[in-house]
Amino acid sequence: MTVLGGGVAQASPAADAADPTGTTRGPCAYAVTPDEPAARPVTLPPDPRHTPDHGHPEVLLKTNRGPIPLVLDRAQAPCTVQSFLHLVRKKFYDDTTCHRLTAYPTLKVLQCGDPSGTGEGGPGYKYKDELPTDLAPAPNDPTGLRRIYPRGTLAMANAGPDTNGSQFFLVTSDSVLRPNYTVFGRITPAGLATLDAVAAGGIAPNPDSEVDGPPALTTDIERAKRTC
Repeated sequence: MTVLGGGVAQASPAADAADPTGTTRGPCAYAVTPDEPAARPVTLPPDPRHTPDHGHPEVLLKTNRGPIPLVLDRAQAPCTVQSFLHLVRKKFYDDTTCHRLTAYPTLKVLQCGDPSGTGEGGPGYKYKDELPTDLAPAPNDPTGLRRIYPRGTLAMANAGPDTNGSQFFLVTSDSVLRPNYTVFGRITPAGLATLDAVAAGGIAPNPDSEVDGPPALTTDIERAKRTC
C-alpha cells in the first residue's frame, strides 16, 4: 500500500520552526517536501525536545456515513500521533474524501487523508517510520516477512521508507502486509460499524480494478476533532 507522490498542491508549510534545510529541530525531524507541496496549506507540526510518548488521545472522524472514533497510541508511534493531532487541530482533514477502498482477499482497508481526493496529495512534509514489532506472522506466507494488520488497526500509508505524511488507512478486516506501515492507534467498535457499511457498498465501477478504487458509497470526512 503506497501513497503516490505529487498532487494538486497549493502551498508548502511554513518552516519557521525548522533549520535552513526545512527540517524541524526536534527528534521527529519533520521535513518539508518541496517537490511534493501541500494539498492544503498547513504548518509543520510542533517538534519539542521530548515527544509526548504516553497516553491515548481520542479523535472523532465525523463522516457522512457515520462516526469513526479513533483511539491513538502515543507510546507506539509518538511522532505520528503528534503529526496527526496537529493536522486535526489545523482542520487539514475537514471536508475531505476517503479516496480508496480495497477488497482483496488479504487486504481490506479504507484510505483517507488526502485533501485533493486523488491519492497523490499530502501535507507538504514527511517524517520517519515508527514501525510495529508485535504483529503476528501471516500464516502460509512462504517469505516469512508478512504480518497481520488486525481488523480495527489505524496505520499510516506511505510511498516508501520514511515518507509518512497525512494519508492513513483503516483496516476493516484482518489484512496481510509487510510490516512497513506505522500503526498509531485503533478504531472503536462504533467506527468499525461505520466502516463495515462502507465496505459492504463495494468499490465504485472503474476501468482499473473491481477490488481497488473509490468506495461506491462516497465517504467524506466532514470534520475531524479531538475529543479527549
